[in-house]
Amino acid sequence: MTDAVSPSPRYLQGMATRRVVLGEEHVNRVETTKTAFDQPFQELITEAAWGHVWSRPAWTKRERSIVTIALLAALGQDDELTMHIRATANTGATQEDICEALLHVAIYAGVPAANHAIKLAKQTYKELEAEQAA
Repeated sequence: MTDAVSPSPRYLQGMATRRVVLGEEHVNRVETTKTAFDQPFQELITEAAWGHVWSRPAWTKRERSIVTIALLAALGQDDELTMHIRATANTGATQEDICEALLHVAIYAGVPAANHAIKLAKQTYKELEAEQAA
């Protein structure tokens, strides 16, 4: 954000994309818990990740979701991985898509990384199903 009064166009686009992908509830929760300490970081990821990368037109949200999940699984970023698996409800990436992506993780980043990511994905999908049934 360029200043406290007027957010940059990239920030505004990023926030809109972030809300579409992660959902209003998640983004509102992050925004209400933001402090002066993490505000610069939140602005950075909103502009760079969401306003620039996720908002580019060459790939669909589904394609970006699949790639993001594979990268997060390969890097062992569990919290971000489960957040993005939850976001597949908004991006259109299917469980089959994620299964295929995690098979690639197994070959290119290692079986242990994929095995752990599959465990987390199964747990997250089970939680989502329970939430939908409630």
